[in-house]
Amino acid sequence: MPPFFKNIKMALNVNTVYTTVLSIINKEQRGYLTPDEFNKLATQVQLEIFEKFFEDYNQFLRMPKTDEEFASRVDHVLEEFQVFEQTNPASANSNNVYTQPTDLHRFGSVTYTKAVGQPPIQVLTSREYREQVLSPLLQPSMTFPVAKYQQNKITVFPPLSSFSTADVSFNYIRKPKDVRWGYTVGNLGQYIYDSTDFNTTSLAIGNITAQTNFGSATATAGTYSATQGSAQNDVAYLSLSGAGGTGAAFTVNIVGTGTISLSSTTTSVSVASVGSGYQVGDRFQFNTNSFITGLNATLTVTLTSINFMNNTGQGSIQFEISESQQVDAVLGILKYAGIIIKDTQIIQAASGLQTLDEQNSKK
Repeated sequence: MPPFFKNIKMALNVNTVYTTVLSIINKEQRGYLTPDEFNKLATQVQLEIFEKFFEDYNQFLRMPKTDEEFASRVDHVLEEFQVFEQTNPASANSNNVYTQPTDLHRFGSVTYTKAVGQPPIQVLTSREYREQVLSPLLQPSMTFPVAKYQQNKITVFPPLSSFSTADVSFNYIRKPKDVRWGYTVGNLGQYIYDSTDFNTTSLAIGNITAQTNFGSATATAGTYSATQGSAQNDVAYLSLSGAGGTGAAFTVNIVGTGTISLSSTTTSVSVASVGSGYQVGDRFQFNTNSFITGLNATLTVTLTSINFMNNTGQGSIQFEISESQQVDAVLGILKYAGIIIKDTQIIQAASGLQTLDEQNSKK
C-alpha cells in the first residue's frame, strides 16, 4: 500500500478558517473581511500552500529520511498530493497527437492504454524523439512506445491503426478548486454560513415566483410542499435537453381564505431543496389534482439564470488542503487581509509568524 494512504487526512473546513480570521481581525476592532474578499484571499493562499508542497517535496527527498510512523516528511507531502492526483484520458486528439486533460497542472506520466499490458510511454525531447523514430536499432514499439511533449500535446510513436482520446492515459496533479464560503442572508442582513456543496447546476434556495406562470389558476389557500417526481402528488420536471436534473423540492404559499385566484400578489413559490443537474430553460409543473388542494389549472415554472446557485452567494467549496495546514492558511489570509483593511500591524505579525512556522517545519 502506498505510504500516503497510512493516514487519511480531513480537508480543512472553510467555515473554521473564516470564523478564525474574523475573530482575530475583530478582536481589537481592526476591520471586517467580507465573504467575497475572504474567498479570493483563501483561494490565493491555498494555491501558495499547494505550490509549496512541490518545493518541500524536492527538498525533503534530498534530506536524511526516517521510516518512523507520523515522522516522515516525504510521506506527509505525499498525503497532501493524493487529493489532487488524477488519471484521465486525453481531452482531444488528432490521429496520434493527444491533448492533455484540461485540468492538468503538473505532468506525471502517460501510458499507452490500447497497447498490450498498457506500457508507460517514454517522453523524450523533440531531438531524442526524431533520433529514436529514425533509428534502426532503437525503433520504438507497442511494448516500448515513445512520445514528444509540446504545446500541451503528446505525439506518440508507433501510432495505432485507429485513434481515440482513450488511447492514452495521463497521470498528473490538478490545481485545487477555488475556495468558497457560501452564505444566505438573514433577516437582519447578516451573513449565515451555507454548508451546502456548491454546484453550478443546483438551484438557489429562495423565491421563484417571478418565473411562475399562474395563468387563470385558482386553488385553496394554504402552504403546500412537494418534491420533484413522477407520482401524482409530485412536481413534474421537463428538461430542456433531456438531461436529468434531480432532487429539487418546492414550497407554495397561497395567502387568504377559501378559493384564491393565483398571482404573484397572492401566491409565492420557493425552492426548498436545491437538487442538481438543471439548466436554464428547464421547467417544473404543478399539476391539477396534485399536492395543491383545489388547483384547477397547471402552474409552470421556467428556470432562468437568476434561479441558480452560482448567481447567489449560496453553496460552499471547502479547502482541499488538509486540516494540518490550518495555521499556514489562517496566517496567510491574515497577511493579505491586513493589506485590504490597511493595517500594517496585522501584516507584520502574520508575516513574522508565517516565517517562523516555515523555519520550524524544516528544522
